Amino acid sequence: MVSEIIGWLGVAFGISVSIPQFIKSVKARSTRGLSRHTYQLLFGAISCYLVRAIAVKEAVFIVSNSIGLLITAAVLILFKIYPAEE
Repeated sequence: MVSEIIGWLGVAFGISVSIPQFIKSVKARSTRGLSRHTYQLLFGAISCYLVRAIAVKEAVFIVSNSIGLLITAAVLILFKIYPAEE
């Protein structure tokens, strides 16, 4: 029971990391200072984690990776909308 609570707490922390960066980029209408390559690798990593989570039927990891994948995809879309000035 305690480990499950800690797992869900980790989900909340993990989600709270990416959302402010997404909001900041939307408000600034810029992806300047962000690494597209890092977000692409993160998308791939989270995709793999999600497939594994679904295979082992672990709800905490399915939820966290699904939300993480959505946020990461949204940031990648921002790179298309607001290309970083080189």
